[in-house]
Amino acid sequence: MAQNQIIIFDTTLRDGEQSPGAALNIQQKVQAARQLSELGVDVIEAGFPVSSPGDFEAVKTIAKEIRGVEVCGLARAVKGDIDACWNAVKVGKKPRIHTFIATSDLHIERKLKMTRAQVLERAVESVSYAKKYTPNVEFSAEDAVRSDFNYLCSVVEAVIDAGATTVNIPDTVGYAVPDEFGAMIRRLRENVPNIDKTVLSVHCHNDLGLSVANSLAAVQNGVRQVECTVNGIGERAGNASLEEIVMAVRTRKDLFGLTTRINTKEIAKASRLISSLTGIVVQPNKAVVGANAFSHSSGIHQDGVLKYRTTYEIMNPEDVGIEESALLLTARSGRNGLSNRLKHLGYTLSPKELEAVFEKFKALADKKKYVFDDDLLALVDRERSAVPEAFSLDYLNTTSGTGVIPTATVRLKNEGKILQEASCGDGPVDSAYKAIDRMTGLKVKLVDYNLRAISSGKDAQGEVTVKIEANGLIVSGKGTSTDIIEASALAYLNGINKLLATRSRKTEFDKKIKEQI
Repeated sequence: MAQNQIIIFDTTLRDGEQSPGAALNIQQKVQAARQLSELGVDVIEAGFPVSSPGDFEAVKTIAKEIRGVEVCGLARAVKGDIDACWNAVKVGKKPRIHTFIATSDLHIERKLKMTRAQVLERAVESVSYAKKYTPNVEFSAEDAVRSDFNYLCSVVEAVIDAGATTVNIPDTVGYAVPDEFGAMIRRLRENVPNIDKTVLSVHCHNDLGLSVANSLAAVQNGVRQVECTVNGIGERAGNASLEEIVMAVRTRKDLFGLTTRINTKEIAKASRLISSLTGIVVQPNKAVVGANAFSHSSGIHQDGVLKYRTTYEIMNPEDVGIEESALLLTARSGRNGLSNRLKHLGYTLSPKELEAVFEKFKALADKKKYVFDDDLLALVDRERSAVPEAFSLDYLNTTSGTGVIPTATVRLKNEGKILQEASCGDGPVDSAYKAIDRMTGLKVKLVDYNLRAISSGKDAQGEVTVKIEANGLIVSGKGTSTDIIEASALAYLNGINKLLATRSRKTEFDKKIKEQI
């Protein structure tokens, strides 16, 4: 690796997937990994193999199928974790084992119930054990920012001597501020005598909204690997945002003097895909990839941009893969027109996928005058993220208004049977959801509901994203339609079908575990 290159370690499929309701199946993880490879990330942390058979298989499949990128698995400083991690990543061209243990006194005493000496010994043993499998071993000192500095130095020095080729300094709870974190990295480089034998890395969380700033402060002080996620998704308030770090380094090359391998023209596509797969909507004012990132409402700004773009835009939208939606497709457009436009947007569909999307496209085009690019992306997303439909919508009718009791009549198909219920509620959406609950027999709690217009115009499709919970399991559901009540019902059913599919996989997992005992 060149000294002026930053390694982009993407943990969207591991830490990012830990966002509530963002769980992905194997096919979705592989789809995301392919896009991350196209994006040009250096390392994909594909999951936590020991955590479940599904995660193990996902990491193994990604390691086997995705080339041109290191595939990494996470493991606690436990031999069983490391064994599972190696068995998952060993089929990759350049596998990596990432092992970790906490180093702050708070975690050591309250969580691990260990002593500093025991943690140091475990850290060294784990790195040495992983080193028997592969020379590519990363060690993370969990909660490093709140660790005693001298003790942290001792741990870092010891794991480097044990063979750690990458050492990660995480701000696990987003506690640091940039000056403090940058100084900490600088002091580590000054006080750990063998620090030049490893790649120094950081992994910053966003609890105070400082994850990107902290990561960049670390880079300015010698860090050469940054761990991040697409759209900044992750535990609690999320992780450092990949697109923000990459574009900051690119835009301010005069300040950083560094590069990455990222193909920035793939950023917007990666952002849309991860948002679509996880159901986590990107906020409009999100830097780089938000809907408003390159929008200008002020007359002064508009005048300036029209005269000379860089007056108010420090980045070219085309550099991150953002372009204007085009009014190209109507009800008269054929398969070739649809296929060519999708290729222009970066999607090559199989004949089966194209046929399915074309049928949905024709149905939508009958309702709308124009079909926009964002409409097409929603159709592709719906096809590629489909789950087995235990319940599907057959009929929906709602009534509501001032002085009228909101009522919904819903008919569902369930394994060849027709179910029908009517219910009243606090509005047409609530009424429809209550009718659906009666037919499915599930006790479902609506955790979150989000509605946005996919494209412009009075006939725009509405996209509804919901998060629902049942027995502690949270999943997301998504539905689109020119009728927002129908979109709401489709999103709710999509979530219910995901719940049933996930519950089925968990039952199979529990059964296998019992058989092994």
